[in-house]
Amino acid sequence: MDSEQKASVFEQIYQDYLRQLRQVDLPRVANRIGVEMEGDAILLPLFGQLYKISSGGIVGPSGKEPIHSVKVVLCQYLLHMLVGEVDGQDWVSYKDFKDASPFVGGFQSNTEKAIVKNFAGRLETLKRACLQLGGKDPGLDWGYQLSMKFDPLPLIPILLLFNDADEEFSAQCLLLFERRAEKYLDMESMAILAWLLTDYLNQSQGDMRTTVM
Repeated sequence: MDSEQKASVFEQIYQDYLRQLRQVDLPRVANRIGVEMEGDAILLPLFGQLYKISSGGIVGPSGKEPIHSVKVVLCQYLLHMLVGEVDGQDWVSYKDFKDASPFVGGFQSNTEKAIVKNFAGRLETLKRACLQLGGKDPGLDWGYQLSMKFDPLPLIPILLLFNDADEEFSAQCLLLFERRAEKYLDMESMAILAWLLTDYLNQSQGDMRTTVM
């Protein structure tokens, strides 16, 4: 598929999401997750950046449409958000979700392994990147050199655990979700969310929030 065909497919997907959003009570969603409305648009934070979303389209903090992957995650999130209260705040790995198996290989390569590749031997650099992206110490004593909790979307935290390489072991990174996250996002969108996190961390020395498609 060439770039023009790919863009056409992405646009068709986007327009289908917007049609589905016309059936969503956005003020009710806003009240549920504690965010504001502006006219008929909900103002939804993604990694600390506000996006204006309505059935007419999505506008990013730059005033332009965001990249396709961001539009997918935001739409999927809003379409799933009225499921009611959901239990399951224990932390689990992506591969533990029952529908994740088709995406596990790509998830690990594009997120956990990519973080190891970029930050092995650079623990303090990773810590600074995490703090820059809004990561906070979750107060967990799980034996990792670095533990950071992110809140990329309301009600969907991600936990990053990292051990740097030593004489015996290579560097290791784990990204965990709350078990209930599968009720708020499909597996592809959860993978994209972790991919965005990875991409933003890897770009921490420059302009973050840019490249994932």
